[in-house]
Amino acid sequence: MNLVDLEIARHDWRNIPCGCGESAEHLPADLRRLAEHGPAQGPIETGLDDHAWSVRGLWDPAPAVTSVVLAALADERTPYARLLCLDVLHRMVAGDGTHPQAARPDLDLPALCRDLAVGGTWLLYREVMTFQDPGQAGAAFEILTVIETDRDRLERLREAAAGWLPVCCRTGLCDD
Repeated sequence: MNLVDLEIARHDWRNIPCGCGESAEHLPADLRRLAEHGPAQGPIETGLDDHAWSVRGLWDPAPAVTSVVLAALADERTPYARLLCLDVLHRMVAGDGTHPQAARPDLDLPALCRDLAVGGTWLLYREVMTFQDPGQAGAAFEILTVIETDRDRLERLREAAAGWLPVCCRTGLCDD
């Protein structure tokens, strides 16, 4: 069992209302596909639009999805799958609010997702420093601008990774 499967098993997907109106029990298969995707397989539709998020806000599965993509980042994944996971994580932490039709619209799902992502802060630092790819490093850095409370540490990272961060990250344009 890998880390993604371990994290998926922690959640009661059947009892999580999904943005599609059904239960979220179909999302683990989409999350496994996402975490195992390679560039040779071509573009992928994450299957999470209108399930975990929409333009109007996050849906109930968002915290569980956040936990699973963090587990994927902690495991060995292709750079392409890592970038897809970072994209999903960014949507979770930068969400504008809880979808008004979520099961509990009073719940601040973006805040819950940010709290979960804070637990993976060092995973994101590793993404920036290890992979040194502008896409991957930039995606991880943008997430850090949302969740990192130690702005001095973030500035030091910006300086250390300036050689491979995209211009928007080097100049602060992507900062929260």
